[in-house]
Amino acid sequence: MAHGADVKLRANPSAVDGFNRLRSGFETADKAGKAKVLSHIARDARRQIINTIDAAGQGHIGGDFSVIDVMTTLFYGVLNIDPADPTMPNRDRFILSKGHCSAALYVTLANCGFFDAAELPTFMHPYSPLNGHPNRNKVPGVETNTGPLGHGLPVAVGAALGARLQKTGSRTFAIMGDGEMQEGSNWEALMSASHFKLDSLTAIVDRNRLQQGARTEETNGLDPLDLKLAAFGFEVREIDGHNFEALLTALERSTTGKPVAIIANTTKGKGVSFIEDRAEWHHKVPSKEQVVLAMEELA
Repeated sequence: MAHGADVKLRANPSAVDGFNRLRSGFETADKAGKAKVLSHIARDARRQIINTIDAAGQGHIGGDFSVIDVMTTLFYGVLNIDPADPTMPNRDRFILSKGHCSAALYVTLANCGFFDAAELPTFMHPYSPLNGHPNRNKVPGVETNTGPLGHGLPVAVGAALGARLQKTGSRTFAIMGDGEMQEGSNWEALMSASHFKLDSLTAIVDRNRLQQGARTEETNGLDPLDLKLAAFGFEVREIDGHNFEALLTALERSTTGKPVAIIANTTKGKGVSFIEDRAEWHHKVPSKEQVVLAMEELA
C-alpha cells in the first residue's frame, strides 16, 4: 500500500490479465451466461465496498449498492476500455456523475486492474488518491472530477460531441442519481444531446427513489420521468437495474438515431436487508456487528 502526497496509482498487471481473459470469454457467451458471471462479480464488489467503507469510517453505502450492478455490467460487459492504457484515444467514456458513490467506482476500477486493490483500504485517508469524490488527476480510469451534482451529464454531452468530431466511434455513458435529476443543468444537457442527435450517448438514472434524508417524490417529484425524458428527445429504456440480462440489453447502442436514457429502477442498499430502501443509509457507516451481518448476507 502506497502512502504520501506523491502517490501514483498504476495498473495492476495480474488484474488486467484477469479482466481481459474474462472479457475474451464474454465474446462467445450468451446473455444468461454473462449475467451469471456479472452477478458474482457484483456480489463480491459489495463485500469489498463494505470493507472499504468500514476502513474509512465514512462513505455512501446505500447508493454504492444501488448502482454497483449497473457499473459492473458496464465495465465488464459493455465498455471499450483497456485498464493498462486508461487514456487510449478510442476508449469509451464513463462518468459517474453521482460522485459521492466513489467507493463503488474505486472497487470496480481496482478489480478491472486500473490500480492495485491493495489501495482500497486507504479510501478517504489523508493523502490517499482515493478521495471521497473521484479525481481524474489522481485515479486512472476516472474521466472527470465529479461530486457537485448536475455536472456529470453536461460533461458527458461534451465528451460525446468530442468523439463525434474526432471520429473515434467512442460511446459515452453517464450515471446520475435520481435526486440529482432535480438539477436544472441536467435538463439543459438533455436538450443539447437531443439537439445534436448524440446517439453515442447513454444517460443512466439510478432510480432508487431515495435521496439524502427523504424520498425523491416527497422532495421534488420526478414522475413521470419516462415521459419527461422522451419529451426531451431521448429513446427511453426502463428496466430493473439489478437484472443483468436487462442491463446488457438496455446498454446496447441506439438504433433510433437518438441519445438513450435508461431508467434503472434500483433499491438503495440492495443486497443487505437492513440497509435496503432506508433513507438513513445514504450516508451511514455500518457498525462492526453490522459489517459481520452484512457479510453473512452476501456470502
